[in-house]
Amino acid sequence: MKRRLPQAAWILIAMVAGIIIGYMIFISYPDKKTAAQIAGYVSIVSDVFLRLIKMIIAPLVFSTLVVGIAHMGDTASIGRIGIKTMAWFISASLFSLLLGLLMVNLLRPGEALNLPLPDASASTNLKVASLSFKEFVTHLVPRSAFEAMANNEILQIVVFSVFFGSAAAALGDKAKAMINWIEELSHVILKVTGYVMALAPIAVFAAMASVVTTSGLGILVTYGKFTAEFYFSLFLLWGLLAFAGYLFLGSRVATLLRMIREPLLLSFTTASSEAAYPKTLEQLERFGAKKKIVSFVLPLGYSFNLDGSMMYCTFAVLFIAQAYSIELTLLQQVTMLLILMVTSKGMAGVPRASLVVIAATLATFNIPEAGLLLIMGIDQFLDMGRSATNVIGNSIATAVVAKWEGDLGEGEATPAGSRRRAAAPA
Repeated sequence: MKRRLPQAAWILIAMVAGIIIGYMIFISYPDKKTAAQIAGYVSIVSDVFLRLIKMIIAPLVFSTLVVGIAHMGDTASIGRIGIKTMAWFISASLFSLLLGLLMVNLLRPGEALNLPLPDASASTNLKVASLSFKEFVTHLVPRSAFEAMANNEILQIVVFSVFFGSAAAALGDKAKAMINWIEELSHVILKVTGYVMALAPIAVFAAMASVVTTSGLGILVTYGKFTAEFYFSLFLLWGLLAFAGYLFLGSRVATLLRMIREPLLLSFTTASSEAAYPKTLEQLERFGAKKKIVSFVLPLGYSFNLDGSMMYCTFAVLFIAQAYSIELTLLQQVTMLLILMVTSKGMAGVPRASLVVIAATLATFNIPEAGLLLIMGIDQFLDMGRSATNVIGNSIATAVVAKWEGDLGEGEATPAGSRRRAAAPA
């Protein structure tokens, strides 16, 4: 019986094929307008895939989170798990921002930039007003549960689901039929997820081909130093996250990283953490984390624990300041870090969120907003690394919280036969 290639391998093959085909189109059509039109048609497949993912995110988060909370049994458990989760998220956020600050000061990629600086008065057309602390706090609570689900506002869906699940847990047997129905709904949505994920390699191929068709590989050469130093910093963050996981999970952290390689590749190639959410949820449960923990911690992580995105914020702000020869004092940099600790929590659901947060921070410290034009051209390539880092950070956070709660079992992590079991239908 022939062994089938795992989907992670197909995703990797699709990524390489997409780069090759995209580059062939890029050199065949030197006219940028024509190349952009072709890229637009190619990207239809990846756009449809991401819309399919967004289609299932709201019911998946709601159903799994409500069932998980209802099975916790009491509000004390919810509060305890919530405090532990937020303690990890705040610590991880602080270390991510600090690492970005440290690396950009050590490497100083902006000083060696051999590109013409955009006019300081140039506009990037990014709206930044919506990232104020007041707006973020009021935005936490949905005006309507249906509106939150229609707009895929993950944090608002989490807030509503926590209230709904807590009420169901308090009602006990009276709500048992409702909880059973929602649990069946979660099984149906997970089955739909399986159908959608089967399209992942095709979507990855289209996404990579579209990006390379539009920008070519030359843009990575032009920004080679900045790109290389940013990815080097990301790899250091991966190492720190893995080490933090090792302190709590021991050698099992290596098994966890191996098990999430498929959602990791998916988030990297599509530059979307959301695309990896359903598969990450599934793999964490197979790792041994109980459903009630995974369904609670993982959605919160998508709003409060975007480690890669946060590190990028400090890295990019100081890169732009260096490009304009603007020196920020240590006090200013610490202030910037504290501001980003708050504003970065509003990233979820905001288009091109990292750029919006960076634009707001630049304005705060009187750094020309036009500096964003220096990195907007390669933001897609940088976003790939950020998205993959977010998946790693949230996976480790979920596993650690499960360990703290005593809800981390052996799962399917044993070397013998684990791959065969993982391939079997649930």
